[in-house]
Amino acid sequence: MNLHELAPQKGATKRRRRVGRGISAGQGASCGFGMRGQKSRSGTGTKPGFEGGQMPLYRRIPKLKHFPLVNRRQYTIINVGQLASLDPNSEVTLETLMDAGLITTNDGPLKILGNGELTIPLTIKAAAFTKGAQEKIEAAGGSCVVESSGSQKQ
Repeated sequence: MNLHELAPQKGATKRRRRVGRGISAGQGASCGFGMRGQKSRSGTGTKPGFEGGQMPLYRRIPKLKHFPLVNRRQYTIINVGQLASLDPNSEVTLETLMDAGLITTNDGPLKILGNGELTIPLTIKAAAFTKGAQEKIEAAGGSCVVESSGSQKQ
């Protein structure tokens, strides 16, 4: 086989569409662009996101902090350093923290944050732990139990 004998396989190529060559050719007159309007004219048309002069969607939506997340998880948070006042080897839940007065409002499931130091071992049941909080609790000899958060408070 020589180079001049190479050819694409049968059915691998299609003929180029020749537009504007009469109505019997299938793409005559307006060449498949419709009747009138900006999209039927020559040139590039409109940029992506253009809505005919109306303020486009990407500019209508507020940016960053002004646009709240739709299904944001709301947690009741407490830092590891605040747990140092509890009894050693006790079990810590959202209810026990509210009874002890360390948390005053229930804003949703309990989340433990890693600010502060912990020296006593505690068994803590919470919906979420930060990585730093989990390391500090386990370094003090305690344990972290992740419990299902149940219903989220909005």
